[in-house]
Amino acid sequence: MLRGFFLGFIKIHILHHAGEEPLYGLSLIEELRRHGYRLSPGTVYPILHGLTEDGYLRREDRVVDGKVRKYYSITAPGRRALAQSQRQIAELVREVIDHRSPRAHRRPRAGRRTRAKRKRAS
Repeated sequence: MLRGFFLGFIKIHILHHAGEEPLYGLSLIEELRRHGYRLSPGTVYPILHGLTEDGYLRREDRVVDGKVRKYYSITAPGRRALAQSQRQIAELVREVIDHRSPRAHRRPRAGRRTRAKRKRAS
């Protein structure tokens, strides 16, 4: 289940890195591994192909050490999608993580006095 949640974030992460410099599949797999994602080429390459087909990335074939390597760079629509995603992620983070501490969501247990009640009682 968590894997499905994170696939969208992985796409955004790919757009982010493709906006910094052209990337290729293996370098991306290694970068994502640094962040705790263990993705196989069978997962990463279809994502890259899909982002390319959707117009968010462009592919350039380069010969490296006698082999053709596919490099991916962000496009103008990809930059717009990334910017919108960054705004929405920031909003989600504020709401889900920063809005309230976990303690603020807890109700006092029955029979226990809250700090405010103890203060009033004294």
